[in-house]
Amino acid sequence: MTAALEIRNLHANVEGEPILKGVNLTVRQGEIHALMGPNGSGKSTLANVLMGHPDYEVTAGQVIFDGVDILELEPDERSHMGLFLAFQYPVAIPGVTLANFLRHAINAHRKAKNPEDKGIPIPEFRRMLKERMDMLEMEHSFAGRYLNDGFSGGEKKRAEILQLATLEPRIAILDETDSGLDIDALRIVSEGVNRLSGPNLGVLVITHYQRILNYIKPEFVHIMLDGRIVESGGPELALQLEEQGYDWLREKQD
Repeated sequence: MTAALEIRNLHANVEGEPILKGVNLTVRQGEIHALMGPNGSGKSTLANVLMGHPDYEVTAGQVIFDGVDILELEPDERSHMGLFLAFQYPVAIPGVTLANFLRHAINAHRKAKNPEDKGIPIPEFRRMLKERMDMLEMEHSFAGRYLNDGFSGGEKKRAEILQLATLEPRIAILDETDSGLDIDALRIVSEGVNRLSGPNLGVLVITHYQRILNYIKPEFVHIMLDGRIVESGGPELALQLEEQGYDWLREKQD
């Protein structure tokens, strides 16, 4: 059965300030959606609320994933259900290699499904990790580096996509994955996402700019202004934004 992430009339505050003011959106497995909007419109707030960041207070609405309202769940429980967030600004964890981090993440997912699970055998994990890195055209030595420690912007985003490939979620939220990337890094990261796309993965790409959508082709484009999705359409909507900016949408709301 195809899983869906259904956001229903979602309102949320940050430090008492209302940021999300009634967001409605549904993303299903197998679909690629783009969420666009200017700075301060609420895009990254939405990503953080969906994953359960404690600094964000939900004041109304529901987020239904696979038939369950996940707003009552902890972030790790949401992850175990198959929800994934690629961070706009991934944090560094010195002393923890990327491979070790991924193995522990996989084992946590396995244990959540079966408390008796002993974890993925080391040979199986190494084989799987090499396959995923080959698919994403990554050097195997990358796995031995400390997570995001000293990584370039492009390397941090590639590490996020490797996590996506390894954990195999059902719905992935990519929060401004294009932020800080040069054109070559953007192409490499986007090709990684495209290789992972398919009937088992739904993707919500959050971005300011149309340029990443030249590589990751969404079926649906949504525009967020002032904490609400004010317009939805197909890929042509992103091109219209590129040409006309957001003023025509603001005028439409007035």
